[in-house]
Amino acid sequence: DATDIATRLMGDSIATNLFMLGYAWQRGLVPVSFDALMRAIELNGAAVAMNKRAFQWGRLAAHDLGQVQAAVGLGDNTLEQSADHTDPADPMWLSRSVDELVARRVAFLTDYQDAAYAQRYRSLVDRVAEAERSATPGRKGLTEAVARYLFKVMAYKDEFEVARLYTTGDFERRIRDTFAGQEQLRFHLAPPLLARRDPVTGHLRKREFGPWILTAFRWLAKFRRYRGTWLDVFGRTAERRMERQLIEDYRASVEKLIAGLNQDNHELAVEIASIPEQIRGFGHVKEAHYQVARARWDELQAQWPTGSRAQQAA
Repeated sequence: DATDIATRLMGDSIATNLFMLGYAWQRGLVPVSFDALMRAIELNGAAVAMNKRAFQWGRLAAHDLGQVQAAVGLGDNTLEQSADHTDPADPMWLSRSVDELVARRVAFLTDYQDAAYAQRYRSLVDRVAEAERSATPGRKGLTEAVARYLFKVMAYKDEFEVARLYTTGDFERRIRDTFAGQEQLRFHLAPPLLARRDPVTGHLRKREFGPWILTAFRWLAKFRRYRGTWLDVFGRTAERRMERQLIEDYRASVEKLIAGLNQDNHELAVEIASIPEQIRGFGHVKEAHYQVARARWDELQAQWPTGSRAQQAA
């Protein structure tokens, strides 16, 4: 039901038309260029940001309907909503080539932390691409998997990233484009240093914060380059330590894949590299998914041959 999905996504059933237009355009049923459609939405002047986002969500629905259904809590994947905090309506999800996919993620990681952090990502992806060309000519599945999932583990959503996303200007533009008049903003957050735990579940309870929190976010976003250092007071929680360790474990796993890749084990390599797809959500939800994914990861890695390609050939 397109109306139900569009309403859940955008909060208004009026978004259904643009959602369906995006779906049809992605399927090649609308003989108009992307730029022309975007210009038409802008010229219309009504709810421009919302209409553009509805269009992009429609494109993604044509590309991967299950992902969109999961994002709105439909189907069997309600608890497995993407932990990639990048908006699925963002064109990054619809890159037309691996090179474009990588370039977009490099740009994101540069904003997320800095250029050096983004270069760590690009360097490993480039090495995977080189190994895949050498060991399995004509195949790109491993490079694409690493490009997607190395990004996923490196771009974990912490307090610095929440602060950055709220203060880029995009959030406030969306509020202005969607709502008329002076709206009183309220934020419901569960910061680990301030939130109390539910005595029954043991999970952090969300608290309400007023619009003043945006000022705090602006200051916090400036310190994102200290993520993971001794100055990162948020990085001492079990969840943040797990996320940082996951990056190192994933990189080490990819190094083994590079060393032992051949035509016979290429499919297994792609499956191993895609394990982070199963790690979704935040807090206790993410921890539960991590434990399941970790068990599967260990199982798959146990099937991976030891030694380099040269040693295997010998």
